[in-house]
Amino acid sequence: MVGAHHGVVRPVEALQEIAFWLERDLAPTFKVQAFRTAAAALADLDDDTLEARRRSGALARTKGIGARSLEVIGQALDGAVPDYLEALRREERAPMSSAGAALLAGLRGDLHAHSEWSDGGTSIELMVDAAATLGREYLAITDHSPTLTIAHGLDADRLGSQLDLLDAIRSSRPGPREGGVRLLSGIEVDILEDGTLDQTPELLGRLDVVVASVHSKLRADRATMTERMLGGIRDPHTDILGHCTGRLVQGSRGERPQSAFDAERVFAECASRGVAVEINARPERQDPPDDLIASALDAGCLFSIDTDAHAPGQLDFLRLGAERAAANGVPADRIVTTWPAERLLEWTHRGR
Repeated sequence: MVGAHHGVVRPVEALQEIAFWLERDLAPTFKVQAFRTAAAALADLDDDTLEARRRSGALARTKGIGARSLEVIGQALDGAVPDYLEALRREERAPMSSAGAALLAGLRGDLHAHSEWSDGGTSIELMVDAAATLGREYLAITDHSPTLTIAHGLDADRLGSQLDLLDAIRSSRPGPREGGVRLLSGIEVDILEDGTLDQTPELLGRLDVVVASVHSKLRADRATMTERMLGGIRDPHTDILGHCTGRLVQGSRGERPQSAFDAERVFAECASRGVAVEINARPERQDPPDDLIASALDAGCLFSIDTDAHAPGQLDFLRLGAERAAANGVPADRIVTTWPAERLLEWTHRGR
């Protein structure tokens, strides 16, 4: 997919790469989805069949193929890099600072990503493909837990089915020793109002990574929110405290103020239990804010730079998180996503 900037590009790969670049650059979802829909419509067709359908006019009449997609397919079939794809590849994007780029180069994986199983936009397979393209060594799929119904959260049965699918994907793709991505099982589990986690202990114990987050009653008073968060952190299954303030600073959902909680107590609890504080790289979150990153540093916390990606192109948000961590002086050895997978998994299984 992305990264093969020379030579022939197949039609489906061209469409998927265009979707990736548009997504990375925060294009409207409908525009991204148009190219991904076109790619899906062609997924089972070889180039000879596509060429025959192009010549007969059947391709132009295929559901999901628009004028721009048709142009991209035609240019790819002719052996050229499609003009639209070439333009996206050449588009100048904001450069990173030297410190941010150095930290990004040391990040091995991403421990917070969503798929179409909850509120993500694509299959797990496409997320893994994008992670491989970006050079990730590991990726955790962390779809939502059941209480978050608006995000189609996974109950115990659906999570069990997803774990079976992850096993099937692992067996059908190159493993880490062959240069592939290590696919980790996980969940973004809600910290409920009473401080418990929104999934059975048995299932949580089977997972590689547990991100615990608050998604509701975000304007609760400081004392209530603090006790709720402490409850989630104290659960032995919790590895990462996700987007701790819940704030939104930009984007289509508008702005949302950060939750109020006792940062000193919360981060002290994280540090004492080895729970990492997430530096959420989504541009609309930028969570925690700088002052709380400093507080977590002072408390001795570990950190996890994660994308919270809901689509393949968003996996590249990792660079935004690296830039923020570097700007705030977070040492690389305190960031769990710089660790090799074996060390990472020893850490996530420490209390289970």
